[in-house]
Amino acid sequence: MARSGVQYEDVQRAIHTLLSRGDAPSVQRIREVLGTGSFTTISEHLRQWRIEREENRDQPPAQELPEALQTLTQELWRQAQDTASEGLVLYRQEADQRATDALEVARESERRAEDAGQRESAVADHLANAQTRLEEQSATLASCQAQRDNLSEREAKALQRVQQLEKELTRLQERNEALAAQHHEELTARDAEHQARLHQEEQRNEAAEARLMSLLDDARQERHAADKQHGVRQAQLESRNENLDKQLQEQRTQVAESQQQHREAHWQLEQRKEQDRDRKRQQERLEHRLEEKDAEITALKKRLLETEARLANTPLPPFVY
Repeated sequence: MARSGVQYEDVQRAIHTLLSRGDAPSVQRIREVLGTGSFTTISEHLRQWRIEREENRDQPPAQELPEALQTLTQELWRQAQDTASEGLVLYRQEADQRATDALEVARESERRAEDAGQRESAVADHLANAQTRLEEQSATLASCQAQRDNLSEREAKALQRVQQLEKELTRLQERNEALAAQHHEELTARDAEHQARLHQEEQRNEAAEARLMSLLDDARQERHAADKQHGVRQAQLESRNENLDKQLQEQRTQVAESQQQHREAHWQLEQRKEQDRDRKRQQERLEHRLEEKDAEITALKKRLLETEARLANTPLPPFVY
């Protein structure tokens, strides 16, 4: 059953057009003339046209052919009629058989042409699908290339950022090294200053101790002289000497504690040099302790001055001859 669209008359006109050009009608050529139509529909109309041509072979051909071809056809037609009229039945049978064979061959060719047309259509669909896939792959490739360019740009920016960070890290390391060196110099200077202060305090303590020993000797001499004078004065002097001894012992104890504390402070200062993370805190602690020691030394000096003042204000007992 022929599909709607291309009619038999359309195929017939296309066949006459091909014949007028001198071309043999075929499914592909008819479709090229029509510009549309399925191969199956055109093949069915072409088969019908050939059947009708076989049925009307005894009639003169249509007059739509070119003039030269019409003349040749009419001549051949007359010769065929003459031959037929002479009773060449056997020749006609043989010709019919050949025509039948040729028709079968033509039909087989048509089927092959239809198959080729279908294969061509399938190939065309395959090519169209391949073209579509190629376009999709091209679009995917373009997207991948854009992503690659974007990633390359991001990688370049990241590399530039890393280089900047490395430069900043180098600068910070150099700054930290400079600060560490400066801090080390400051600690060294403070340590030297502290050592000098310790040395000065030791010298002062030694001088104070020497003065106390001298005062003690004087007091002992005074006590010895007082012992010769009278017992009461001797008791007073002994009591004073005891007080002086006690004060001297206290002063020595305080000096020893101060020296011990200074040694501990010096040891702590050495420990701070080895423990960098606690240096600031230990340094503040040491300075605080030094201030306390300075206050204690100041108090000690004050007490020594007071002792000297008391000794200076204490009248000596009269010398008894």
